[in-house]
Amino acid sequence: MFYALESSPRLIPGALSNLFAQVSQSGKITLADRYGLMAAILDDSLAEEERASIDRLLRATRTGRMKVVDEISFTYYQ
Repeated sequence: MFYALESSPRLIPGALSNLFAQVSQSGKITLADRYGLMAAILDDSLAEEERASIDRLLRATRTGRMKVVDEISFTYYQ
């Protein structure tokens, strides 16, 4: 017997705006940020402005304004 497990990543509500703010401030896209972006891209319910923001981040990475680093980041939310 086989069971289908849902394995696609899910976005935490509000996480995308926090990710944009953190990446914009640091100038780095970390491993955790990349997983967040992957989850966002796989989310079919993103607003057009959120997709445009992701495109801007990807463009900034391609042009060298953002660095992709192999660090794991975390943020404390209060």
